[in-house]
Amino acid sequence: MTAPLRIALADDQALVRAGLRALLQNLGIIVAIEAEDGHGLLDKLAASPVDVVLSDVRMPGLDGIALLRALRERGDATPVLLLTTFDDSELLLHAREAGAQGFLLKDAAPEDLRDAIVRVASGDSLLQPVSTDPVRARYRFHDEAPPSDTFNEREVAILRLLAGGYSNKEIARTLFLAEGTVKNYVSAILDKLGTRDRTRAVLKAITLRVI
Repeated sequence: MTAPLRIALADDQALVRAGLRALLQNLGIIVAIEAEDGHGLLDKLAASPVDVVLSDVRMPGLDGIALLRALRERGDATPVLLLTTFDDSELLLHAREAGAQGFLLKDAAPEDLRDAIVRVASGDSLLQPVSTDPVRARYRFHDEAPPSDTFNEREVAILRLLAGGYSNKEIARTLFLAEGTVKNYVSAILDKLGTRDRTRAVLKAITLRVI
């Protein structure tokens, strides 16, 4: 029998934490650690590892993205799933660049919450958190000119990894390519999209539904 997943939960609102704790327990997931901000969670995680960190993005003190960076800086690779309302147009990219495994809207259905936790615990990344029109609209890029050429399957795969905050080296390792080859692909992607950097490329690719 598989042991139940253990998670760490960070949210500055006590009622939200209590609601999530009860919901997760009903879903067969153990809330092993709770904290009202990132500082509290960092201290507790050092002594008691968990399978997944579930954190609100916006908290006083150390917020979800800062918590994520602090974990990665100390070598803690515990998957992090961020709860958000998507009210910041570049939130997704900032958190992806910091190393988040996924996002979940705060009004997500219970089964979606459980599925997201299980997936990131197993090593998956939720690389398509902008699949719905309302969320995609939040990330609409000002330049909607069509790309100069179509994208092949490999370029789309690289764009998705760029959206996940992967470096050229990490993309190369993931796709079994030479780092120089990835660099060439990234340059070609920027040229096709008419953008100057990776962040703008991802935003435009989302807007144009390339990814």
